[in-house]
Amino acid sequence: MRPKTTGKHLPPRMLRRAKRLVSGKTWESYYYNGRDENGKRIEIPLGADLNEAKRKWAELECKPAPIETGIMKVIFDRYARDIIPTKAPKTQKDNEGCLKMLRSVFDTAPITAITPQHIAQYRDNRGARAPVRANRELALFSHIWNIAREWGYTAKENPVRGVRKNKEKPRDFYADDAVWSAVYASACVELKDAMDLNYLTGQRPADVLKMRLTDIKNDAIEVQQNKTKKKLRILLNVGGVRTELGRVVDRIKARERKVASLFLIATPAGVALNRWTLRKRFDDARTDAAKAATQAGDIDLAARIRNFQFRDIRPKAASELPLEHASKLLGHTEHEITEKVYRRVGEIVKPTK
Repeated sequence: MRPKTTGKHLPPRMLRRAKRLVSGKTWESYYYNGRDENGKRIEIPLGADLNEAKRKWAELECKPAPIETGIMKVIFDRYARDIIPTKAPKTQKDNEGCLKMLRSVFDTAPITAITPQHIAQYRDNRGARAPVRANRELALFSHIWNIAREWGYTAKENPVRGVRKNKEKPRDFYADDAVWSAVYASACVELKDAMDLNYLTGQRPADVLKMRLTDIKNDAIEVQQNKTKKKLRILLNVGGVRTELGRVVDRIKARERKVASLFLIATPAGVALNRWTLRKRFDDARTDAAKAATQAGDIDLAARIRNFQFRDIRPKAASELPLEHASKLLGHTEHEITEKVYRRVGEIVKPTK
C-alpha cells in the first residue's frame, strides 16, 4: 500500500474526504479503504464523527478500539449532543450542571478503567460539600453509563450500581392553615388563583402555570405533566355537584380582563404568569404576611410563614388527602413516593381506648 499523502494522523486504511460547499462551509467524512467480496476496492462510509469513525474502523480491522475513543470526554460530549436536548428544559439545565462537575473528574478517564471504588471516592469527596448534588450527579453518571453500553463503548457492569448514596432528608415543612391563610390574605388576585389551582389539582407549579381554558373539556381539566408525561383528567363536577376546583375555574372565567388570555393564571391585563413573575408575587405576599404576624406579636407564625415556599403547596395537598387519592392526583404510580416525599403530616389514628 502506498503511503498516505493526506490524513497521515489517521489509522491505516482510514481515509478523510472533504469538500467546500456552496454555502462556504467545509463538508468532511471518513471512509474505510476496503475490498468487496470480489477483491474490488471500495470505500466504506465511517461517518463524519472522527471518534466514531475510529471505532468503526477498529471493528472492520478486528482490532480493539483506540484508547482515545473510549475516554469519558467523548461519551460526555455525545450524551450532551444527542440525549440531553431530548429532555425537559428544567432537566436539561440540571443535567448540564451535573455534567460540568462530572467532567472535572472523569473527562480524561477511559471508561474501561472506572470502578465502583472511583464512584465511591467521588461520592465522598463531592458529598463533603454537597451531598444531595453528589447523588444527582451520580444518578446522571449511571444513566450516561447505561447509554454508553447501548452505544457499544463498554460491556462492563455499571459501576454506580451497588454504591451507597449520601443520606438525604426530604423537606418536611407543612403549610398549616394559619400559614396558608396569612399568605393567601396578602396575595394579589392572580397569586390566589395560582395557589388555589396548585392546591386543588396537586400538580407541579410548572404544570399549573401552563393550564389553559382549552384544557377544560367534558367538565374536567386535562393535564399532561411535564416531568413524567403522565396524563390526568381532574374533574370539575362529581355526581352532578360542582367541585371546589370547578368553582375556582368558574371564578377565573367570569373575571373581566383588559385582554383575554387563554391561560388560567394571568394578570388582570391578561399577561400569563411565568415561574419568575409567580415567584416575585409569592415572595412579596410572604414578606407582607410575615411582617403582619410579627407586628401582631406572633413570632412563631412569622417564622413559619418565612419558611413557606410555593413548592410546598403540592405536598400540602398530598398531606390532606387519603394516600391512594393523593397518589392518583399527584400522578404517582407508587404510593411509596407520595408517602416518603410528599406526605408531611402523620397519619390520623385512634387511641387504644
